Parts: sequence; structure tokens; C-alpha cells
Amino acid sequence: MRIANLSGRLVLIVGDRAVDVEQSSDGRFSAEPQAVYERWDEFRAWAASVDLPEGAAFEAVDLGSPAPAPRQTLAVGLNYREHAAESGFEALAGLPPVFTKFVTSISGPVTEVKLPADGHTDWEVELVAVIGRRAEGVSETAAWDHVAGLAVGQDISERVAQLTGPAPQFSLGKSFPGFAPVGPWLVTPDEFDDPDDLELRCAINGEEVQKGRTRDLIHSVPALIAGLSAVLPLLPGDVIFTGTPAGVGLGRDPQRFLAPGDELLSTVEGIGELRQTFVA
Repeated sequence: MRIANLSGRLVLIVGDRAVDVEQSSDGRFSAEPQAVYERWDEFRAWAASVDLPEGAAFEAVDLGSPAPAPRQTLAVGLNYREHAAESGFEALAGLPPVFTKFVTSISGPVTEVKLPADGHTDWEVELVAVIGRRAEGVSETAAWDHVAGLAVGQDISERVAQLTGPAPQFSLGKSFPGFAPVGPWLVTPDEFDDPDDLELRCAINGEEVQKGRTRDLIHSVPALIAGLSAVLPLLPGDVIFTGTPAGVGLGRDPQRFLAPGDELLSTVEGIGELRQTFVA
């Protein structure tokens, strides 16, 4: 099953068409995309049993994040060995560094992003997991049962703001407007042959700059949910950015950053793509 946020309304994606959930359920479920996660099991059961109408055509530019207003956004750093190495760190055995991306940075899959002045703006394609059931003290073996679905994410990062100062400002440097595109929709885990092994790619103006597989995560999605939920409850609709593979601009020699006019294409196998254009 795929759900999406189409012009601020919750829809089911069936083929290449969108079915409005509030209308199809005769008002049983709200049109508000974020609200569905509080009733996720009930919604899944309804969607599996109902005869859906044909739906309507739509444009990708009209899609928003499938989880536009999470109570908690947890972003994980240094979760691929090669990325840790290019960042100057050893791979970490314990819980990886965790920060947040503030909610006003969240956007949909096709956007125009303003580059901060005098900054060094970088790219980080990531698999995003959205929580569907409250997770507190959850084991790795039970973790997938608490995931509503997976989406593509970009942890866009302004490195000057992130790293300058007496202490790093990870959350601020990664939370400028539009710095957390998520989408194009949410895909439930049962749609994948193996949700723990998906290919990620990122390209700038057609040039591939990142390629990896989620099987190479140091801490898999279930391991992250187990580790995080041992510290704090994960709430329905919470968003987890799971980390990026090697190939970011900061780790290159010479370093490379995004410039006005650049188009960033981010993809995850079996889900879809994000497309960001950058302006001064």
C-alpha cells in the first residue's frame, strides 16, 4: 500500500492515480495526512477491505510529505561505514549520533530550495521510516511491526552553520526551510521483497554522487527502532532519517557543495524519487 499527501489531503496511490481517503471512507478517516498514523491499524484494515474508486490523475509537484507534522523527527548520523570514514570518524558500535530536523524544514518531493547565503550546502540521500504504532522498549525482532512505511528523504545540510562555533549545531544546520524533503509517498514494508536491502542513489544535474544499499547500514531500521525506543517512546507519525551512504560533498577532495541552478535527484529502490532545485 502507498499513501500520499496530495495538496494537503490524504490519498491512497493506486497505480498512477490518487484516491481521496476522506471521500472514499465517507468521512471515517480525516483528510489530514498526519492524523492517519494515530489510527494506523484501523486504516490498514479498512484500505485492505474496501473497493476503491478509480481515482484521479495528479502531478508530483502537488505532493507534500506523507508525514508533514511529526511530533518527533529523529535523524541518525554516521550510519554507513564509508560515510563515517569520509567524515573522519571510525564506525560506531553503540547507538549512533542522533539529532533532529525541525518540523518547518519538512517539505514534499518536488521543491525549490533557497540556498543560505555564505553557506556550504550539502546533500545526503536517506531512507526514511515513519512510525505507525507507539514503540517503547521494542526489540529488533518486533521493530518492523511498528513501522507504517518507508519513504525517500534528503538530509540537506548547511555545513558552515552545522560545524562552526564552540560546539556543532547539527539540528540548526540541517533545518533551513526545505532542508527535509520526504516522499514521494509512504510505502508499507510488505510491498518490498526485503525492506532491509534497498538501493539508494543521489545525482546532481545527472551526475551520480551517491550510491549505496540499506543492507550496509551499521544500525538497521529494526536496530535503530530498538535503540531509540529504549530511550524514548516513538510515537505514531514520528519520522526517522536512517543515515546516508558515502559520497557527500564535505567528504570530497576538493569539497563540493550545491550551487544555484543545481538539480538534486534522490531515489530509493521500490519507493520513488525526490527532485530539488536550488536557487540563490
